[in-house]
Amino acid sequence: MIAAMDNGERLQAMVTGYRVSAALSVAAELGLSDELTAGPRTLGELAGAVGADEETLGRLLRALVAAGVYDEADGNYQNTPLGEGLRSDVPGSLRPLARTLQDPALWAAWGHLEHSVRTGETAFEALHGVDVWTHRQRLPQQNLIFNDTMAALSSDIAQAVATTYDFGRSHDVVDVGGGRGVLLEAVLTEHDHLAGTVFDLAHVVAEAPKSAALRERWSAVAGSFFEELPPADAYLLKSILHDWSDDRCLDILRTCAASLNPGGVVLVVEVVLDRPGRELGAAFSDLNMLVLPGGRERTEQQFAGLFAAAGLRLIRVLDTTTRMSILEATKA
Repeated sequence: MIAAMDNGERLQAMVTGYRVSAALSVAAELGLSDELTAGPRTLGELAGAVGADEETLGRLLRALVAAGVYDEADGNYQNTPLGEGLRSDVPGSLRPLARTLQDPALWAAWGHLEHSVRTGETAFEALHGVDVWTHRQRLPQQNLIFNDTMAALSSDIAQAVATTYDFGRSHDVVDVGGGRGVLLEAVLTEHDHLAGTVFDLAHVVAEAPKSAALRERWSAVAGSFFEELPPADAYLLKSILHDWSDDRCLDILRTCAASLNPGGVVLVVEVVLDRPGRELGAAFSDLNMLVLPGGRERTEQQFAGLFAAAGLRLIRVLDTTTRMSILEATKA
């Protein structure tokens, strides 16, 4: 749609893109796509179901129909393939991600981007006086939505990691900072010889897998990856390092190096900058790391430098079918 515009119209659409984000976030918060799962509904039916003013909900829906998220015919609304992605019950649902934008502090932090660019400081912390992790812990509902987002975004990536990497030489694996264990569950399901541990802070770590069949090969350990890890043949770190500065990444990787079993591997699953076809998403993800947690996305060379400084050696980079790559490292 944007490609058919002239340059002025394209630029205007980019400048005002936050309006689309806000509209999608409200649709997600109201659960409109969930209400349309069973089929078309009228505006009045939707307004009653989600507890919204009928006239203003109609204005929201007009915008989202124009954006291709919903269809409307004879006063009845239904999901398009885009709208289906905001359903709660679909794999990789983007509803939790859209709901994170209901937090005014996140919007304000992005409005503070200029401060980060001028100073190098993290916009969120500079504006709000606390880091984004502390902020979320103070707001249990926002923390729950964030954890839902991480779990939803992990599903496709987890399967791609499980099928791309050959774990044949490993006997046990630790999902470092694994939260609800989505990645670990995919890896254990794909490789039935492995035992696995999900490792994270006590308030987020998954005590048991969703699949009962995995329980005998599953354990959970609470702790900080800055301090100590359970020994293992393989450490998985998905979307961990990009949250942190280089110094803090070195602390994490040194913890891995100190606890890794002989011959073991550290598998970092991250966006890698400058990968062909992934440039735009990676670049804006990098800005998101600058604005919110204070981390960054990195190039292959930058990852290699971090590994070397932590006593590890980058062996290879495996691209997956997703936006993420697997960086395999061993003790130097």
